[in-house]
Amino acid sequence: MIKPITMDITTASKCSFWLTARSKERIAFLIILVCLFLFLISAFSKIEDHESFKSGLAKVKLIGTYATLISWMVPISEIVVSLLLIIPKTYKWGLYGFVSLMVVFTAYILSMLLWEEKLPCHCNLIIQNLSWTAHLWFNMGFIALALCALWLMKKQHS
Repeated sequence: MIKPITMDITTASKCSFWLTARSKERIAFLIILVCLFLFLISAFSKIEDHESFKSGLAKVKLIGTYATLISWMVPISEIVVSLLLIIPKTYKWGLYGFVSLMVVFTAYILSMLLWEEKLPCHCNLIIQNLSWTAHLWFNMGFIALALCALWLMKKQHS
């Protein structure tokens, strides 16, 4: 007797892309290095040309009166997060800090796009060549990368 050919749908739908634990670890580590590089370079640039960074912040109506405080808090925060990203035991805390700061920076950019008539430029490095909208996408891409690293790290331990 000939059996009819049937396809097991459940097995086909369970097929997915699998990564080894080692691969997940390496990908997460590469993402951590990229985030670390971004924040260290950014902090260095803000400290190196502090007056320019502070004067750019001072031109923003919403935060202008706090420009001096913010001009120091931002690079210090980036350095603290970078230190957390350097130490293996604090990678997760560093990624959470990275995501948190990037969300704040992204909210700032979005508020500038929505409410500022004249957009001051006080960015550095690669970012200075981006439009404000492109900067918004750049930040969201880095947030997604850091969240991906956190997800990979979580998957590693589960």
